[in-house]
Amino acid sequence: MEHMGFLSLVPPLLAIILAVFTRNVIISLFSGVYIGVLFIVGGRPLEATMTTIGDFLFPQLTDSYNAAVLVLLFFIGGFVALMEKSGGGAALAENSTKLINTRAKAQVSAWLGGIIIFFSDLGTPLIVGPVFEKIFDKLKVSREKLAWIIDSTSSPVAVLIPFIGWGVYIMGLMKKEFDQLNLAISEFDAFLQVIPFQFYAILTVLMVPLVAFTKLDFGPMAKAEHRVQTTGQLYWPHSTPLRKTEKEKVGKQQNSRAIMVWLPLLILFTTLFGLLISKGFPIKPVDGEDFRVALSTAYLFAAVSLALLMIGLKVKKFGEVVNIYTGGMQKMVYVTVTLVLAWALGKVIGEMGTAEYVVEILQGRIPGFIIPALLFLVGAGMSLASGSSWGTFAIMLPIAIPMAVGLDAPMMVCIGAVLSGGIFGDHSSPISDTTILSSTGAGADHIDHVKTQIYYASVNAAIALIGFIIAGITESSFTIIITILLLIITVFGLSKYQSKKVMI
Repeated sequence: MEHMGFLSLVPPLLAIILAVFTRNVIISLFSGVYIGVLFIVGGRPLEATMTTIGDFLFPQLTDSYNAAVLVLLFFIGGFVALMEKSGGGAALAENSTKLINTRAKAQVSAWLGGIIIFFSDLGTPLIVGPVFEKIFDKLKVSREKLAWIIDSTSSPVAVLIPFIGWGVYIMGLMKKEFDQLNLAISEFDAFLQVIPFQFYAILTVLMVPLVAFTKLDFGPMAKAEHRVQTTGQLYWPHSTPLRKTEKEKVGKQQNSRAIMVWLPLLILFTTLFGLLISKGFPIKPVDGEDFRVALSTAYLFAAVSLALLMIGLKVKKFGEVVNIYTGGMQKMVYVTVTLVLAWALGKVIGEMGTAEYVVEILQGRIPGFIIPALLFLVGAGMSLASGSSWGTFAIMLPIAIPMAVGLDAPMMVCIGAVLSGGIFGDHSSPISDTTILSSTGAGADHIDHVKTQIYYASVNAAIALIGFIIAGITESSFTIIITILLLIITVFGLSKYQSKKVMI
């Protein structure tokens, strides 16, 4: 195998270290690209700079596939901005609160609200949280529990959906590696195959109704629930909520209607699946280009319908709608730059033979079935320290996919392991944007949210690790059933132990 030896590990390691310490994905990825190119050209800085721009960045923008992905992301960004500013999500959530009269119903309703607002992982906490906080207070459910629920339905839900920004971003990373390895597989089909192996995200989403219906809590969350139910205090004496409820309203717009959510989404789904069915879906594999064209068309139609609703119901004026849509597109610039740099880093480590070097080191020493578990642990550690799941995906997938091929490890399980590891950090890290926004949306103290949530996250992570070991051996998507059963057994067991303790 051709590679540059230990030097081939420097670009991804540098990117990981910088991501952890700077918490800036763009700086980290660019530094990894530049240092890799510097090694490739023999240590000449000026030539490395010109080569980085001319041979590794420009080609990513001129590639037809890459251009299509970037355009699609702009369509998605515009639609999401309209949806968030329309106030439709808050109106829909408010409509669902009329029949909520028990603690279990409140928790499940907030959970369903988070799932419905799947199109925006960052918008979910700020839309659902403020609507449900008064209901949770009235029914004596802790703010920590609300923060956990909306955090569990943000990135863990978003990563499971192929037709939003998360899915497009991940498929963009996978496609490059498939092409480099000459693998005849559609990135859309691959994403669908990976979903059953996204153990952490699935377990996180399912744990919410499990806890709600069984009334089982453990760890610091049990103490928070006990505090609210026995004293009525929303916070601990030392707590400082990130948002003052009485001074701020989030997501509510005058004249907002629930139709602003369900009708555009109905148009989006109808357009998308109507166009895909005409291409043979789900009987035949769908070509990646057909999927991107169908998805771009669907988001455009959905955005037009939502814009007409906002204007017709006098939520926003025409000029405001246009500004919101274009502003949403502008917000995607950071995502597109990240994706371009991720593609460039993938090309750099491909030319340096990073994966080949790793395979050469590990071959014969580590069995292929254990690779998914290792990838999950590395991804979890990196994302927890950096707070960035997308940065973890960008650095890990270009290494994990070639490793899976070289070490004869189950590729879809390996991809699922990287995604699960990344989501663990995004969900649990105190410096993650979704974690911070969940504390904000619930009006909870941030440290209290992190402390109560980490117990649930750790349980899911431990079960996911077991799942990746089993899936590495069996390569069966039915492993998800085993992990769900383990989750149920574990939650009941921990709760039974917790109930024996005297809570102060």
